Amino acid sequence: MRVEDFKYPLPESAIAQEAIEPRHDSRLLDTRDMSDHRFLDLPSLLRPGDLVVVNETRVRAARLAGHRIDTGGSVELLLLEARPDGLWEALARPSRRLRPGIVIGIEDIRATIVDGPDEGMVVVDLVAPDVEAAIANAGNVPLPPYFQGTLDDPDRYQTMFARKIGSAAAPTAGLHFTEEVAARLRQREIEIAPVDLHVGIDTFRPIASETIEEHVMHSEWCSIPEATAAAVDSARARGGRVVAVGTTVVRTLESFADGAGTVAAGERETNLFLTPGVEFRVVDVLVTNFHVPGSTLVILVAAFMGEGWREAYQTALERGYRFLSFGDAMLAER
Repeated sequence: MRVEDFKYPLPESAIAQEAIEPRHDSRLLDTRDMSDHRFLDLPSLLRPGDLVVVNETRVRAARLAGHRIDTGGSVELLLLEARPDGLWEALARPSRRLRPGIVIGIEDIRATIVDGPDEGMVVVDLVAPDVEAAIANAGNVPLPPYFQGTLDDPDRYQTMFARKIGSAAAPTAGLHFTEEVAARLRQREIEIAPVDLHVGIDTFRPIASETIEEHVMHSEWCSIPEATAAAVDSARARGGRVVAVGTTVVRTLESFADGAGTVAAGERETNLFLTPGVEFRVVDVLVTNFHVPGSTLVILVAAFMGEGWREAYQTALERGYRFLSFGDAMLAER
């Protein structure tokens, strides 16, 4: 299948450039009947006994501005992932003249290039008395490049579920949730359970190949707690559906599918690429934002919805829905 087939015309005016307050006042398109709602209405669109699964990852202050020790030239690093060997994968800008051995000073951090650059990617060794504390002190949360607005509070780019630092971008479908939405879910006897997926490079990297079959997904770390696996079991036993909040949750649940509509607990790296024709073994309902044309996220939505994704996106554009990270959301059912 051609990547071109998953593109659509997205005018700049449709890209959200401000964060709606309160969060649950964002719009929600129910693609089952193309009806318009507020996100606050989500609980009434689900069934008692359903299970809502969210990503509890927290965005790291991963955008680091520094300078080369040898030349004084400015370098920006966007940390993507901490590797098991203690090194870090990062996007560097500018990267063309970086070579292994070059040292970058970033406040209390000494960053040494170990490998790369490869399409802007480098591997760096970060040295500081407390690396995570130094990153938090020196870095900024990496807002999406297409967002030209400003945030009064950097935590507006964190979900209410954010617990575990590890992502380079927010799981944006979760940004719409508030305590009031959660309370209404509980009132309808709809449980909420967490998973964790560290959002990485494929959020930033466009598909370079002409066909989706040629694209190789970057691996991302994800985990499912024992309690969440048990909650999926319980939902199935009572006839409830599994509602994934965002594409990261879909990928996590489907990566741990055990073949019976349920999941196994554990943690692992996943490079699962969900494309049209794949069988979804766990997720029944998807809550997600509207994504970049031709991205792996749009392809996942197309895999979940079939050709109905085109009507949903066209309807949203015609009705003035706001797209991408700080935009509105949609609800889909397979």
